[in-house]
Amino acid sequence: MTLPASITKDLLTTLTGLVTATGGTYDLLEVYTGDVITALPQSTPDDVAAAFAEAREAQRAWAALPLAKRLDVMKRFHALLLDGYETVVDLMQAETGKARRMSFEEVCDVWMTTSHYLKVAKRVLGEKKRGGVVPVASVSKEVRVPKGVVGIISPWNFPLATSLSDAMPALIAGNGVVLKPDNKSTLCVAECVRLLYEAGLPAGLFQIVCGDGPDVGPALIDDADFVMFTGSTATGRFVGARAGENLIDCTLELGGKNPLIVLEDANLDETVAGAAFGTFLNAGQACMHIERIYVPRAMEADFTRRFVEAAAAITVGASYDFEPTMGSLVSVDQMNRVSAHVEDARAKGATVLTGGKARPDLGPAFYEPTVLTDVTPDMLHAREETFGPVVTIHAYDTVDEVVALANDTDYGLNASIWGGDLKAAELIGRRIESGNINVNDPLACSYASKATPSGGFKNSGVGARHGDAGLLKYTDVQHVAVLKKQVLGAPADKPYEDHVSTALKTMRFMRRTRLR
Repeated sequence: MTLPASITKDLLTTLTGLVTATGGTYDLLEVYTGDVITALPQSTPDDVAAAFAEAREAQRAWAALPLAKRLDVMKRFHALLLDGYETVVDLMQAETGKARRMSFEEVCDVWMTTSHYLKVAKRVLGEKKRGGVVPVASVSKEVRVPKGVVGIISPWNFPLATSLSDAMPALIAGNGVVLKPDNKSTLCVAECVRLLYEAGLPAGLFQIVCGDGPDVGPALIDDADFVMFTGSTATGRFVGARAGENLIDCTLELGGKNPLIVLEDANLDETVAGAAFGTFLNAGQACMHIERIYVPRAMEADFTRRFVEAAAAITVGASYDFEPTMGSLVSVDQMNRVSAHVEDARAKGATVLTGGKARPDLGPAFYEPTVLTDVTPDMLHAREETFGPVVTIHAYDTVDEVVALANDTDYGLNASIWGGDLKAAELIGRRIESGNINVNDPLACSYASKATPSGGFKNSGVGARHGDAGLLKYTDVQHVAVLKKQVLGAPADKPYEDHVSTALKTMRFMRRTRLR
């Protein structure tokens, strides 16, 4: 298999040249074949410091620009990405092994996020004038100031949605960005950064550093004014603790063990199709994908038969066209982790209804869509995030029971409820301890709704992306209060008791008139 024609030597040279690095190199592989695409430069802690210094210098001028000027750059970027998306998709496929359908849909996330914040930025970031402590005689203003330089640490599974989509509101708010993408998914991100510079982003404002997390992560956190991290819960704990030591804010989008609940009045045709998509999208390498399915006992046999048929019908393949519906896992190591979870379950008595094996005939890291039953709590797949194309079907008897089962996890990122009575389904969904609840959809309905914040409960994260909160988090609030007349203190020429009497009357008047 040859790389797409868009991935030329000149392009690779340009993209790797965007990395601030003086260390060694990392062999970046084409996932479908295991062949080396390029030698990716690796950064040192000194490189991270240099990247932040350059970003800070550029950020001062960027923050001083009127918001409209910053938005003009983002509008041009949006247009450039619309015209040049195919190269981004080619690079993403080569690096991560995604199916082309999923790669294209991920680029859509950047378009949608950019478009949303272009529409709302003026309202959200605009100065807010509020009533002061003394009506008429004072005024209070809320002013939004950029944090400075934001550090973003993004994973390989959705490299654009967890880097560029997070960087856009940070840039719009007036910040610089230092991004550490995963080594396995740097090129598609770098191509988007190249397009940002082509759109007019000031030189040096958006920096890329590369390397293993333990090597460059601490330096990035220590230099940042805010950290946006997407990844494992274990690493998220470290990032959060380090950010806390530095007294800076952070957002952590972490793992999930997400349930899908089928109610008795669900349309099974729609539910099976939705559950299959929610389970096997991106080969199951999605924080919000479904790993547990709960079905009423009376419907278990029918649902299971249909779902197994749907899983077995998924087209898995290595191709730079839109034919396969599922691609590869990102690496042999990830495939081995998924396989270990399945083999552990099989050895302890689980039943493999379909799949359950690697596909070396397709490529070094392919694994079949896999459906399990008879999974017990002592199995790895029962409690840990498998992060692959593997799901378990469980039967339940009552709504209270299934709610308890869905909540029996340390995670709380996403939950999916399927039923004919939408109000009833929503009420059941609200009982699930999860940051995202999707009714009659596995995950996209919530994640793609950019106007509403999306985050996790419990060990699935801190903070949120999207919505007004996803923009405001990249700012500090500055309170500017103006007193027009000296009326706050007690008059020096009168007894203080007179001031108390006047203050009490004023408080009663303000409460009645709702001035305060």
